[in-house]
Amino acid sequence: MIEVKCLASGSAGDAYAIDDGESVLLLEAGIPAKKILSGFLPLLPRVAGCLISHEHLDHCMAAAGLASRGIDLYATAGTFAGNPGIPRPYRKHVVRAGEQFRLGSWTVLPFQTKHDAAEPCGYLVYSHTAQEKLLFATDTYYIPNTFRSLNIVMVECNYSLPLLNESIAAGRIPESMKPRLLRSHFGLENVKDFILANDMSTVRHIYLLHLSGNNSDAKLFKREIQRVAGKPVTVF
Repeated sequence: MIEVKCLASGSAGDAYAIDDGESVLLLEAGIPAKKILSGFLPLLPRVAGCLISHEHLDHCMAAAGLASRGIDLYATAGTFAGNPGIPRPYRKHVVRAGEQFRLGSWTVLPFQTKHDAAEPCGYLVYSHTAQEKLLFATDTYYIPNTFRSLNIVMVECNYSLPLLNESIAAGRIPESMKPRLLRSHFGLENVKDFILANDMSTVRHIYLLHLSGNNSDAKLFKREIQRVAGKPVTVF
């Protein structure tokens, strides 16, 4: 079985790892490299690479540090263009939406996401060791693809529209932020629609990622997604 591990999730930084017992994939590099390397220290000998979704710092700030320590990076050309200072160019591997590749014990298929970034993507990964399929999608207001035979779903659930409106009314965030959130992040309502649009029959666990500090409610989100999906939910 694939194991999912999280060091950080949210606007302050994102860093996850998935382990199938043979090799490990790091997902995102949005906290200092020292923290990633120390937090995932037992996994490092089996790390096959790090998949990065886009160039915003809460997802890629440690890219250069990981590359300098021997970890290969996988991202789109647009994402790498936003990180010109990465040393050791041979550690950079350009991926393209719709073109799958093999990485350790995994087959990886990048897919297009919708975010205010140069060339963002999510990743559909299949473990040949565990014979399980995992979907990773964050920082997107829409997922244009549908998927089947999923076993694990790691998906952003950044905000809820009623909670966002409450935050604006209370003055916690300016109203000018609302259009950007609606056109760049996955809210609770989006996650529900995504679940209903996809076959969840084989899913064994859902992980909710990248919750907003002001516009989310972890208990509510967990309860609502469990109700709609009928699957166990963990909030990171």
